[in-house]
Amino acid sequence: MLDLRLEIGNAQYLRAASCYVRMKVFVLERALALSEEFDQNDTADTVYCVLFAGSLPVATARLLTEAAGIARIGRVATIDGYRGKHLGSQVIRALENLALEKEFKQIWIHAELTAAVFYEKLGYLRDGELYEEDGVPCITLVKRI
Repeated sequence: MLDLRLEIGNAQYLRAASCYVRMKVFVLERALALSEEFDQNDTADTVYCVLFAGSLPVATARLLTEAAGIARIGRVATIDGYRGKHLGSQVIRALENLALEKEFKQIWIHAELTAAVFYEKLGYLRDGELYEEDGVPCITLVKRI
C-alpha cells in the first residue's frame, strides 16, 4: 500500500511540486510545448492539489475560478509508475470538496478526448463540441456540485 500525503493550497512549494509532475508528464513524456504547459494561470494565487509519496510529488491538479459560481479543474497528471492507482481521482475529489466549500456550483474540466471516459466515471458530463488545444482533440466536461 502507498503511503501518500495530499496537500492543497497556493504555497510556493506546492506550485513547484505540481510543476515537477506536469514537467515530467506533459513536457518530457508527452512532448507538449513548455510555453503551453506553464501558462498565465500558474500564479501565486492558483490553488494546487499535490499527492506526495514520501517527499516525491506523484500526482497533481489545479483549481481555477472560471466565472461566478464556476470552477475549473485542470492540469491533472500522475507520473509514470504511479498510474492505475486512482491518484488522479483522489486529487480531483479533493479539489471538488474545496470548490464545494468555496460555494462553487459547477466545475468544468477541459479534457483531452482520450481522458473523457475517466472524468465521466467521476460524474462529469460532456458539454459542447470537440475542439483542439495544443493540437490535441479536447472536450469540455461539466459537473454540478
